[in-house]
Amino acid sequence: MDPCAVNMSVSALACAIAKGKTDAQVAALGAFFSQLGDSLETMIAFKELNNNCEK
Repeated sequence: MDPCAVNMSVSALACAIAKGKTDAQVAALGAFFSQLGDSLETMIAFKELNNNCEK
């Protein structure tokens, strides 16, 4: 995927999600999606670590 296209898509999605929401709602959604991203990164990091240890 083109990194610029991904960036523009994510920004457009963020704007669409935030539309009509209060600042508190947007902040809560931001925290939720940040935690989701962190959890996904943690899962992949440990998956790769486990794969490297098996070699």
